[in-house]
Amino acid sequence: MAMPSTLFSFASRILSLRSTHATRMIHSVRGCFASAVETSTAAANEETSSFADTEGTVLQDIEVDDTLNHKDFFGVRKLCTPQLLFEHKVHYGHKATALDPGMKQFVYGIRSNQVIFDLDISNYHMQEALNIAAHIALRDGIILFVARLPHCANLIESTAKECGEFAHTRTWRMGTLTDIKSVQKMECRTPDLVIFPSTQSEFGKEHPAVHEAAKLNIPTIAIVDSNCCPDMITYPVPGNDDTPSAIQLYCDLFKEAIARGKKERVKRVALLEQEIATEEQQRQSKLSWKVVK
Repeated sequence: MAMPSTLFSFASRILSLRSTHATRMIHSVRGCFASAVETSTAAANEETSSFADTEGTVLQDIEVDDTLNHKDFFGVRKLCTPQLLFEHKVHYGHKATALDPGMKQFVYGIRSNQVIFDLDISNYHMQEALNIAAHIALRDGIILFVARLPHCANLIESTAKECGEFAHTRTWRMGTLTDIKSVQKMECRTPDLVIFPSTQSEFGKEHPAVHEAAKLNIPTIAIVDSNCCPDMITYPVPGNDDTPSAIQLYCDLFKEAIARGKKERVKRVALLEQEIATEEQQRQSKLSWKVVK
């Protein structure tokens, strides 16, 4: 049996929100959420003359761009404070001799040959990262947690599962993102956002997923320690990427941000369903009126 046109339109519009358009939109508004984003939508034709016209009618998409007019639409900036980061030992970096030149801008000082991060700067970058994650979740984007931390693998995987997203904490196969069709043996979508609780892989090397995500222009959020390079990360967050308490904090913060984005999406989908039902009733009433006439 054929699917009714209204249900087909609704399904197609919901699936369209999971397209890479969300990724391109987030890139275009990085760091300037206060600016308005202009959107153009075609108005539905109110005059319906036949059933054929009803079948071809497509309603406008869910309007989500108004959230970009708010600096903190989801209230995620209140989740993180310098005091909270300090309590979870986020300010500890590696030894000063291993300091990456790109991380000097985030350093508060050096004590006992150990790098100390400026938590005011780390807090600002964490808030920006949480805001991005919430916006991606609102647009039903695919979020992938990637890390090679054996002592925190279960924590990261459980966090992704609770968020309804994905995680990769095992050995990375080259081409998992850039040649996903050959690796997965099927057609797969690449993620809209990759979150790295740590950018390091085995033997202190940079995780290969960082390079693959950069090649595909996939936005990345990463906790970048003092011995790591932030150049290929879209939204770097300077901080400790070794201590379990710090990793636990990162997972809790991102889980809450993603949950808030999805909660807002559920509300908007419910409004969309109500709008579709109302317009369908209006169409049916017009058709019945014309038949009687």
